[in-house]
Amino acid sequence: MPIIDANSIAQEYEWHGLENSSEIPIVLVAGMGGSRSYWKPQIGDFAKEHQVLAYDQRGTGGSSALKVESIEQLAADFIGLLDALKIEKVHFVGHSTGGAIGQVIAIHYPERLASLVLYASVHKADHYRHRVWGLRKQILEVMGPEVYAKTTSLLFYPPEFTNAHHDELLAIEARTAQFELSSPEIMGSRIESILKFDVSTDLRKIKTPTLVICAKDDLLTPAYFSKEMATLIPNAQLILFEKGGHAYSRSNPEQFNKLVLDFIHSQSH
Repeated sequence: MPIIDANSIAQEYEWHGLENSSEIPIVLVAGMGGSRSYWKPQIGDFAKEHQVLAYDQRGTGGSSALKVESIEQLAADFIGLLDALKIEKVHFVGHSTGGAIGQVIAIHYPERLASLVLYASVHKADHYRHRVWGLRKQILEVMGPEVYAKTTSLLFYPPEFTNAHHDELLAIEARTAQFELSSPEIMGSRIESILKFDVSTDLRKIKTPTLVICAKDDLLTPAYFSKEMATLIPNAQLILFEKGGHAYSRSNPEQFNKLVLDFIHSQSH
């Protein structure tokens, strides 16, 4: 996959869809893992009518193996990538930490966004988030990447999905632990960055058309965060799914893809 120098780091990315499409491209921005591979269930549907850009964030995948200082730094990396690729405006779809990056973009670089989807995300940390991520960080540092990857499946998906996709998840966990998971030092910096992130006083500044979505059984970013974000962001739409976990785009890809594409299309005409 191509790698480009953007914001003084190497960023690996990939394009999908029609090269000559006149539609504004969609950018898919992953969560804590930071890898573009998270979006495999979305690429095919999204690329039918749009160009789709996915990339590896700082410290993840094929991008520069560097620690993260803040979510604002990841947002600056993203703007640098758009500039390097000569992209003026995008539809931004961000999962979890990716949604936090999207909030910073919408606050400080609103002219670069045609629409914003905040999926299973947060706008600040609280005691619950510190408990969850303190434990996950300890698991990675003490028990290693294999155990961390296995616990990720338990936190990402509903029990029924985990049971029904046991073999598939075993393969994903093995690949994640061996090839995709950043070092404990880099992951630790990513965790610390999201735990100090707080834009709760700035969300009212967002003018970008925004869709906020989350599953009610999400253990990593409980739905009360999405409810508060949707209240604070002017004219934001809120949709809560009854079930689907933190990775609804994987546990229910057809429903997720249709919902997000319908929202994007509503902002394109």
